[in-house]
Amino acid sequence: MDNAGIEEMFQGLGPVTVKRMFGGKGIYHMGRIVAVEVRDEMLLKADETSAPEFAAAGATQWAYEGKKGKPVKMPYWSIPDEAYDDPDLMAKWVRLAYEAALRAE
Repeated sequence: MDNAGIEEMFQGLGPVTVKRMFGGKGIYHMGRIVAVEVRDEMLLKADETSAPEFAAAGATQWAYEGKKGKPVKMPYWSIPDEAYDDPDLMAKWVRLAYEAALRAE
């Protein structure tokens, strides 16, 4: 996804900064990371407060295989499919990601 597309996706939150990282991109709002793009997939930050809402909407948590073959779960979740066609719904999910970023401090 190009930076203009990312900025449009996050317009319900406000201005974002996109930085290259880990072979992907980190998306920041007001200095806090709210999402990552990994292998052409946008993943939103979540925590123990918001993760159940992501799971209930059918989102999946990002995990990678650790050194001993066990999955390592990261605090990022896929975006529910219906949000891609609904700017108001997308705004809800990106705000949840920002709230999780605020709680992470």
